[in-house]
Amino acid sequence: MGRTRLAAAVAALVAWTAAAAAQGGRKPGEPNVGPPEAALFPDLAAQQDRLEEQGWLVRGQATFVLQGHPRFRSPYRGENSLSPTANARNTFSTDLMLGRRLWQGAEVILDASITRGFGLSNSTGVAAFPNNEAFRLGSTEPYFYVPRLFMRQTIGLSEDTVETDDDPLRFTGPLPRERLTITAGKFSVWDIFDDNRYAHDARTQFLNWALVGAGGFDFAADARGWTYGAALEWENGTWGLRAGAFQVARRVNSLFMDPALTRAWQVIGQVDHFHAINGRPGAVRVLYGASRTRQSNWGELFENGFGTFEKNPTGYRLKHMLALNLEQEITDDLGAFARLSWNDGRTQNWMFTEMDRAVSAGLSLRGLRWNRPADTVGLATNVGWISEGRRRYLEAGGIGFITGDGRLNYAPEWVTEFYYDAQAAPGLNVALNYQLAVNPAYNADRGPVHVLAVRLRAAF
Repeated sequence: MGRTRLAAAVAALVAWTAAAAAQGGRKPGEPNVGPPEAALFPDLAAQQDRLEEQGWLVRGQATFVLQGHPRFRSPYRGENSLSPTANARNTFSTDLMLGRRLWQGAEVILDASITRGFGLSNSTGVAAFPNNEAFRLGSTEPYFYVPRLFMRQTIGLSEDTVETDDDPLRFTGPLPRERLTITAGKFSVWDIFDDNRYAHDARTQFLNWALVGAGGFDFAADARGWTYGAALEWENGTWGLRAGAFQVARRVNSLFMDPALTRAWQVIGQVDHFHAINGRPGAVRVLYGASRTRQSNWGELFENGFGTFEKNPTGYRLKHMLALNLEQEITDDLGAFARLSWNDGRTQNWMFTEMDRAVSAGLSLRGLRWNRPADTVGLATNVGWISEGRRRYLEAGGIGFITGDGRLNYAPEWVTEFYYDAQAAPGLNVALNYQLAVNPAYNADRGPVHVLAVRLRAAF
């Protein structure tokens, strides 16, 4: 192409970058589906296909989310409360993903991102926060960073192949049905673990944190949602085994990762089973995780003072976590999902959100019935609980990194989300979103909160 057209495409993407933020695990682009002439920009799509034949991958996206809520009941508020006054914030993110085949089965992937924006109340006040495109380090100016830079080696163990499942982080084309995959570098834990066909991407599906991933599982990440690590995967079309080791944040909700790799770490193991019920595909995933960080147990926080919440002064503590992840196609256009997650609750959560038990479930309906097959309607809910230690801490006026109203009338937090995502043109989508948060931050004295949003996304 040449280079002039590629440069123009890159410049067009960067020109969109007026703003935004993100929590990790979102699609950085989309593989081409169908012939280039069906794309919004046929010449660009054809050039992408030609580049991929030559061993180059070029994809990109831009997502804008405007979200707000009206005034709600709030007899008091604390440092990390959701503001009770009518409020609106926006996020905007762009990604340009580049990939290069190195040798048989090997590839390197680079994801460059420019973001700007803020979540509501600077992304505090609801444990199941309503915008996974927002993180706790918003910015008023465009911010450039590299969320992904990793190498992947795929080793075929069978002669027969299967088609890829529109994974934007992979080259298109068939893969060995039975294979080993080794990934190392910087990426999101969600790129490999806790996947779900109906609820795992805030840019195209549900926006809520606890619907994108298991709320009670403290996934390794810096404050923007990324980490360094390595993962090994084996799958044969029916079973999958995945294991990974990752770097953890040095302080609670920190951008900086702990350099003490032998003392601070997270390991995750996952077992997948892919099945069919009445010819309809489904999957069951079981996850186990263990994190060792400078987190305190609740007794230590009361003994050492709440000012030590950010970092345990006496050393490292271990947290155990479990999650069950289910998905099932019901009809050609309807699918269901559910997640159950748990952590031992003895220590702080360190990186994802402040939730010790969670149950979520929902439905996803494609628009086949009204002749809009590229549209999707989603309805889901998440109920979250906290441990006795976290409850005592919040009741005593403690402030976490997501929650903290200064006092607490405890009740489980319940958030329900509904969205309609419509395809305006190939690669262009508009979504309307509504969420109802009852007992935000586990506090029955505050709320309920009605949260409205519009999401615009362009991808190539």
